[in-house]
Amino acid sequence: MRHLLAPLLSIMVALLVASVVGCSQQGARPAKVGLRVVATTAMIADAARNVAGPHAEVIALMGQGVDPHVYKASPGDVRTLESADLILYNGLHLEGRMADTLAQLGKRRRVVALAEAIPHALLRSPPEFEGQHDPHVWFDPTLWKLVAEQVLDAMVKTDPAHEAEYRANAAKYVEQLESLHAWTKAQIATIPEGGRVLVTAHDAFGYFGRAYGVEVLGIQGISTDSETSLDTVRSLVALLVDRKIPSVFVESSVPRKSIEALIEGSKARGHTLLIGGELFSDAMGSDGTPEGTYLGMVRHNVVTIVKALGGTVAVESSEVPASATSGSHKGAP
Repeated sequence: MRHLLAPLLSIMVALLVASVVGCSQQGARPAKVGLRVVATTAMIADAARNVAGPHAEVIALMGQGVDPHVYKASPGDVRTLESADLILYNGLHLEGRMADTLAQLGKRRRVVALAEAIPHALLRSPPEFEGQHDPHVWFDPTLWKLVAEQVLDAMVKTDPAHEAEYRANAAKYVEQLESLHAWTKAQIATIPEGGRVLVTAHDAFGYFGRAYGVEVLGIQGISTDSETSLDTVRSLVALLVDRKIPSVFVESSVPRKSIEALIEGSKARGHTLLIGGELFSDAMGSDGTPEGTYLGMVRHNVVTIVKALGGTVAVESSEVPASATSGSHKGAP
C-alpha cells in the first residue's frame, strides 16, 4: 500500500506547486513599459502625449464633462497617482480640491504645476479674481506653448534617455499650436467688431478674449465653485438686451441653469436670446473624436463662436493639422 501512496503523493504535490505558480503568474502585474505619466486634465494629457510619443503611457484623471474646479481625488485616483513616474497638473488653483493630495505626492514623486511656470506678467489677474491668477491658460495657444515646454522639461528630467525624441516631438507640437493661433485670429476677424461678445456660464475664456479681441462675460467668476448673484444676472440681461447680442453659450462641463436664466430674463424684456452652441471649457470631448484633442477642441469652439456671432469660417478647421489622437482617461469620479 505504501508503494502506491508515495507516487500519488508526489503527483499531488506537483499539481499543487503548478497551481500556485500559475495563479501567481496570472495575478502578477505586467512589466512597466516606458514612462508612466498621470495628468489631472485631458488638455494636459493631450500635450503630454504629443511630447512623449510612444515612450510613455499617459493617463488623464478627468475625462469628458468633468469640472476640475470641484473635482476631488478618490482613493482610486490616489493609487493611480502613486503609480506614476511623473504627475502633471495645471496649478493656479484650477484643481483646488486636490491641492493637499498633490502637495503630499510631491514629497515622493515628481509633481509639476505647469501653468505656474508661466511668467506672472503674462497671466490674467483681474480684481474680481481676488488676488488669484486666471488658471484657464489653455485658451491662448501662445500660452499653451509655454505649458508644452514645461511638459518637455519634466519628461527630459524624468526620462533623459529619450531626450532627443521628446524635443523633436515638442517642436512639432509647438508648430501646430502656432498654426492654430494664426487660424483662430483669421476666423475671429470675420465677426462684426461690435458683435464680438462672448457670454458663458463662468469666466473661463478670458485668455481667449485677450488674445483675439473678444469681450468675454461670465455669469460666475473664475471658478464654477462660486455662486451666481441675482444682480449679476440682471446686469448681464440689461447688457444683452441693450446691445442686441444674439447668442450666449453653454459649456460642456458646467450646468446650463445660469444661461437659461439669461435667456428667460431677456425674453421678459422683449429680446430673443439664443444658445449659440456648446463650448468645451474645462474639459475636452470624448476619446476618439476631434474634440477629444486640444487642437480639435479649440477649433470646435472657434467655429461655434464665429458662426453664432455672425462671422464666417473662412478656412475650414479640418485644414489645420490635428494633434495626436486622444488616449486613455481614467474617467469621471
